[in-house]
Amino acid sequence: MCRNIRQLHNFEPAATSEEVRAAALQYVRKVSGSTKPSLANQHAFDEAVEAVAHATQHLLDHLTTSAPPKDRDVERQKAQARNAVRFGTPA
Repeated sequence: MCRNIRQLHNFEPAATSEEVRAAALQYVRKVSGSTKPSLANQHAFDEAVEAVAHATQHLLDHLTTSAPPKDRDVERQKAQARNAVRFGTPA
């Protein structure tokens, strides 16, 4: 999985449509191997982003869990701590 695609499920507040679309865009970029498609491929690229965003939102809307929702700030701090250990930089 692309490292830029973040978990969107079970956060409070829930993922926004912008976050879902950004994840879809990253996915389509990764699969297509292109960050900016040619004019000939732009329509197919845009359709794919919208289809993946729609499927992602559908999935998020229908997932259930018994775990308590995660806090975005706490998860961000955990990620920063992991990166500090990984790259040897101060947190």
